Amino acid sequence: MSDGSNVLGDYVRARRKLVTPEQAGFPSVGVRRVPGLRREEVAMLAGISVDYYLRLEQGRDRNPSASVLESLARVLLLDDDATAYLLRLGTAKPRRRRRPRKESVPAGVAKLLRTLPLPAYVEGRCFDVLAANAPATALSPRLVAGRNRLRDVFLDPAEQALHPNWQDAAQGMVAGFRDSVGTDTDDPRCIELVGELCLESPHFSTLWARHDVKTCEGTPKYLDHPQVGGLWLNRERLGVSGAAGQTLVVLHPDPGTDSADKLALLASLTRT
Repeated sequence: MSDGSNVLGDYVRARRKLVTPEQAGFPSVGVRRVPGLRREEVAMLAGISVDYYLRLEQGRDRNPSASVLESLARVLLLDDDATAYLLRLGTAKPRRRRRPRKESVPAGVAKLLRTLPLPAYVEGRCFDVLAANAPATALSPRLVAGRNRLRDVFLDPAEQALHPNWQDAAQGMVAGFRDSVGTDTDDPRCIELVGELCLESPHFSTLWARHDVKTCEGTPKYLDHPQVGGLWLNRERLGVSGAAGQTLVVLHPDPGTDSADKLALLASLTRT
């Protein structure tokens, strides 16, 4: 993985390699030595000099204008989430390295979590589970404090079996993780987690290298539970006030559906 010192350059380089010449309007002629677009092609389409684009990729210019970034987003075929991420990278200010602090859930949020009848948990910026209620643990035994959502999805066979569309779930989670971490890829916890997963999971390594970015908001997910079978659950992610980087995740079915009945059955089995 990158050392995190040139996040903007790493990002545009990775996305450049994913755009085919045909997508950019160039004829496919001859054999290309590298995948995707050439630097000079990106520069020409974005209306900037090749030298300036090269400086951006190499991290020698880290303060491009918003108009340049928006032009690059257009050439690189970025969607709204990815464009917003690129703009964040281009405006990020240098930070002093801080000593990492242990994430702790505010007492009020912990109390709220215990009263919710729906599966709910609090996760940190790197998708560490910080707290979870009983319905969430019933849904997945991995939803307990101390586990990591990203690690479980890629390295735990039982968690993978819970997701019939595992490939899509994995790709979406990596894209959401990169959006959550943002410019803080040099954070010690992020470095530790990404390093472990790149070593243990070739699939994660491939997805991480793509630099996909996606905001996880209101995304429905399908789970195949070993006790109650398949169910669709909506997922809401709410920022925890006063705890930067923490998110309260609530899973809920549409009322009156088969999924709602199955979730109620699972709750009754848990109580029994």
